[in-house]
Amino acid sequence: MKRRTLIAILVLIGLIAVNTVFYTLDETEQALVLQFGKPLKTVTEPGLKVKLPPPFNTIEFFERRLLIYDMSPNVIVTQDKKNLVVDSYARWRITDPLLFRQTVRTEAAAQARLDDIIYSDLLRELGQHEMEEIVSTNREIIMEAVTKEAALKAVDIGIEILDVRIKRTDLPEENEEAIYRRMRAERNRIANLYRSEGEEEALKIRAEADRKVKTIRADGYKRAQIIRGEAEAKAIQVYADAYNRDADFYEFSRALDMYRKVLDDQTTLVLPPDTELFKYLK
Repeated sequence: MKRRTLIAILVLIGLIAVNTVFYTLDETEQALVLQFGKPLKTVTEPGLKVKLPPPFNTIEFFERRLLIYDMSPNVIVTQDKKNLVVDSYARWRITDPLLFRQTVRTEAAAQARLDDIIYSDLLRELGQHEMEEIVSTNREIIMEAVTKEAALKAVDIGIEILDVRIKRTDLPEENEEAIYRRMRAERNRIANLYRSEGEEEALKIRAEADRKVKTIRADGYKRAQIIRGEAEAKAIQVYADAYNRDADFYEFSRALDMYRKVLDDQTTLVLPPDTELFKYLK
């Protein structure tokens, strides 16, 4: 029993000794070896590593992967004096663990430094452009310039900034209603312009249609008068021809028409018997 206990104690001591001498570096990490608290060397290759037991050597691990820094939305004043709420983010990584430890030590402190670096560069660069460029036309070029300037400053703290991007741009709440009112007024102005142009075009179309109607009616009236005149001329010619063929019969026919129109059972005429009216009644 004592022997087993001794073996267990020896195994435990061996494990503790191994743990103090060996350490494993993951491929997502990089390490800084400290000797009595002072930096000794930087280890970047993953695998099983050997060190002296504490307090001779201690290990500090740092992230090797890309890190995302999501900045708080900030108000930016553009070149054309427009306020924009800019929500942005940055991708970065630790490239020099020793310099990183000497300047900022922790990722939280690094985030604070990045906030100062990126915000100042973002404020300066966006202030040199108008709102339309930032929102649509030149955003890519602007963000490349911000990334370049921020990356130069971040080198001093052992950090590499790979990219700075704008996630979203909004108007401040106090400006939104005024902008919406201007947009509505502009849309109403355009709508009224279209309506007035439409009414003007409608008046032109109606005037042209009325002109064509009057022209058609005038042409029709003219043609009708010509046809009527030609018909009356032909009728007169027919009557003249008939009169010239038998003047007495024509006179008799006209007299009968006159009797039909003048004389009826309600009419009484008192005339001398030799009146021309009674010529055919004798």
